[in-house]
Amino acid sequence: MIILHHLENSRSQRVLWLLEELELPYEIVRYQRDPDTLLAPQDLRKIHPLGKSPVIVDEGVTVAESGAILEYLIERHGNGRLAPPQNSPQRPRYTYWMHYAEGSPMPLLLMKLVFSRIRKSPAPFFVRPVLRAVVDRVSNYFLDPQLRLHLDYMEAELAHAPWFVGDEFTAADIQMSFPLEAAASRAGLDERRPHLMDWLRRIHARPAYQRALERGGPFGLG
Repeated sequence: MIILHHLENSRSQRVLWLLEELELPYEIVRYQRDPDTLLAPQDLRKIHPLGKSPVIVDEGVTVAESGAILEYLIERHGNGRLAPPQNSPQRPRYTYWMHYAEGSPMPLLLMKLVFSRIRKSPAPFFVRPVLRAVVDRVSNYFLDPQLRLHLDYMEAELAHAPWFVGDEFTAADIQMSFPLEAAASRAGLDERRPHLMDWLRRIHARPAYQRALERGGPFGLG
């Protein structure tokens, strides 16, 4: 039995989704974020030294990092589903999107979240204008242009095919879900990019996605 250590509103939601797509039996151990820091609780360090989620335990094998978990589940339990064959022309593209999700847009989206919280955080009145000026300058001259560049890139890619790897839905679409849902929440992704928004609507409509929400609870990214 696969055990998923699931933190609310986190990357573990896409592991839940893949488990449902593959129709694998699993159990959930739930964790709540600290209301002040929004970090994972210390209890997760009993499962993995970094105390992060998601983590799965499968017959004594512990796997962390959502991308590594998705690849592990596909290779061990996928039986050829949700990934192109190793020697197919689509395999390099599949591998690319599996790594692009966390390697390119997510660092920018995390910085966007951190800087927005810094801007709103309490500070002495004489420091506040300087702090906000720095945050605004970084956002206006680096973060926002880079995020627009990546969103435009992904929009153009989906203009050629319905899914990131081509005509078939794969685990790469599951991996890409977290940055794009974060972008819709905090980086201006809206109907101005119709292919990305259509992709979001289609993943949300998938029965396995809906089942993952039922099992994992409410999911939102601020």
